[in-house]
Amino acid sequence: MPATPAGERPPLDPRIDAGALPRHTAVIMDGNGRWAKERGKAHVEGHEAGARSVRAIIEAGREIGLEAITLYAFSTENWKRSDFEVNSLFRLMSKYIHRELEEIHKNNIRVGFLGRWDGLPAKAADDLRACLERTKENDAMTVNVALNYGGRAEIVDAARKLAQDVRDGHIAPEDITEERFAQRLYLPEWAEVDLLIRTSGELRLSNFMLWELSYAEIVVQSVLWPDFRKEHLCDAIVEYQQRSRRYGGRP
Repeated sequence: MPATPAGERPPLDPRIDAGALPRHTAVIMDGNGRWAKERGKAHVEGHEAGARSVRAIIEAGREIGLEAITLYAFSTENWKRSDFEVNSLFRLMSKYIHRELEEIHKNNIRVGFLGRWDGLPAKAADDLRACLERTKENDAMTVNVALNYGGRAEIVDAARKLAQDVRDGHIAPEDITEERFAQRLYLPEWAEVDLLIRTSGELRLSNFMLWELSYAEIVVQSVLWPDFRKEHLCDAIVEYQQRSRRYGGRP
């Protein structure tokens, strides 16, 4: 992930309007298992190939000038997978952090986390906390990792926080608004997603950022996640920029 020299920016895809980029892009990274199966490989090899795509999209997002990318890495439902696959995923995450952290930091990229810390393997949690601490002052781009994450769980957790505030007398029930609710989400700064990309052609949200996706533009691509590269991100942004975002209003 080479750093861009000061004052120099690589050329953008000429189709992209640099003045109309999505502020917050979220990605459902789907297709690792299918990619591996099609090639006669183990699922863990699909996840390893998917990690290379994570690197590619971070590089591309930084080059294009995106403000924030949120990646759906591990859902609350993924615990249903075999112990071997789950353990392999968390080992891969730790390996990726150790290998890429200094390069991410050098590129002034901040890493964020959304999900439940409870239940994460101790080493994975420690490595993730170290990553958050190392990059917390960076401001060129934010990469959020959704880990042990569920959209419904996030809404429940936000509701619990508000209920606690009411019980403690900090607010009254009638003071609860959408804005107050959004402030109790895992990452209030990124409570609105502009563009959602889902790979592998599947047409579902998979319990991902259900509050934040209320007015997102959704782009579904047939490419499997391990094959996702800059051109696919650019294609999605171009499609996003061709949409008319009306937020419920008339055209």
